[in-house]
Amino acid sequence: MEKTIDILAVGNAIVDVFSTCDDGFLDQQSIGKGMMNLVDAERSAALYADLGQSEEMSGGSAANTAVGVAALGGKAAFAGRVHDDPLGHTFSDDIMRASVAFNNPPHVSGSPTALSIILVTPDAIRSMNTYLGACIEFQPEDILQEDAAAANVIYLEGYLFDAPAGPAIFARAAALAAEFNCKISLSLSDPWCAERHRDALTNFVKDHVDILFSNENEASSLCDAPVEQAIPIMMDYVEETIVTRGPKGAFAGSAAAQIEAAARPLGEVVDTTGAGDLFAAGYLYGRTNGYSLQDSAMIASVAAGEIISHVGARPQTDLRALVAKTVS
Repeated sequence: MEKTIDILAVGNAIVDVFSTCDDGFLDQQSIGKGMMNLVDAERSAALYADLGQSEEMSGGSAANTAVGVAALGGKAAFAGRVHDDPLGHTFSDDIMRASVAFNNPPHVSGSPTALSIILVTPDAIRSMNTYLGACIEFQPEDILQEDAAAANVIYLEGYLFDAPAGPAIFARAAALAAEFNCKISLSLSDPWCAERHRDALTNFVKDHVDILFSNENEASSLCDAPVEQAIPIMMDYVEETIVTRGPKGAFAGSAAAQIEAAARPLGEVVDTTGAGDLFAAGYLYGRTNGYSLQDSAMIASVAAGEIISHVGARPQTDLRALVAKTVS
């Protein structure tokens, strides 16, 4: 089958609700600042009712990456599970408006669509309050064979490994990648996730992953070592290793080259939500469209730099135009 999709992003389908608040509101609501707090349906509804002005959009780490690829001019699809409810329709309509193919029909049974309330304080730190809902019921068959067959890269978010069927979902992705000659890319997503599943994730990375994304803490957690030691370990596991370092930029390395990419903030840092997701989008867009490792890392830095300049994980500036000014 002809490859018509740059990446098939596989992950949690979550409706993101963005709102700003001060530290007092976090204290009042007993919310851990800067953390990803898992909440139940009742807690999510109560917190939602207490919000002031907010903005809703399709979200989740892999979905953000898919939208970023599309915003750069690439072709992206997303695989995830939503319920046949208003939030499910919000997710589906929003991600398709962003030019991302989403071919999974909503489920009429099971849990409601997932919701993440993201509170951003004036210091740009985000505190996420996530009800996983239908994401917990994601199944291997939700990765559609026709989507995988059309993809150059299947991109997995590490968060998904926490789902009850997480290991089976990863195994399905690996089997489809082998059948249809796709690369596998993985974002570790969270240092605690990497720690909880260290042995299983390490084996999956060694056996199946071609392009591995992490930040410094996630790299250290997976390898149970300081980041300086973790990077060469991961480079032995995969073809390409990318470690993001916040304002210090990022490392990208393969057997042929190892480079440092400077951070490229578009302006004042307002909200870091989605920075890693958009970095992955820029890098994968570059690598699936003929760019070198160096230029792909530069595109990634531009995309991440734009996303941290405003609230929310959707680009508000023409990423293609930004990249054209930076990469010849």
